[in-house]
Amino acid sequence: MNLIKNVPLLFSLLAALMLSACAGNGIPISSNTKYPIEVLYDTQPLERPYSEIAVVEIGSEDSLTERQTQDKRMMFRGNDAKTKELLTARLVMKAQKIGADAIINVKYKYYTSVNKEGYMLSGLAVRYRGE
Repeated sequence: MNLIKNVPLLFSLLAALMLSACAGNGIPISSNTKYPIEVLYDTQPLERPYSEIAVVEIGSEDSLTERQTQDKRMMFRGNDAKTKELLTARLVMKAQKIGADAIINVKYKYYTSVNKEGYMLSGLAVRYRGE
């Protein structure tokens, strides 16, 4: 098998694998940050009995800056990993204020248009039962 001839095939397979990983379960916001309460993303089950308190969410929408739209291309959009961790910390504080022991089904959504970008971070605040 000639490696040079198969570069496009290898690239296509790698791209398909990466896209399927992102589309199927999504990429976690963070994998190792410790918060004062448990944070479980939409692909992680909670195996303890719990009572639902409320959906908690934070979000924002801002106009794009000149740096983000230079040369009429989509550049420098979205939140980096550190910013996502800070946003998750804000969501945790909001859940703690209403007495939550954990936030489950946490989802991060980012959107952009020609002139604006925004995000929504949400999850279900829960209280553990029977312990």
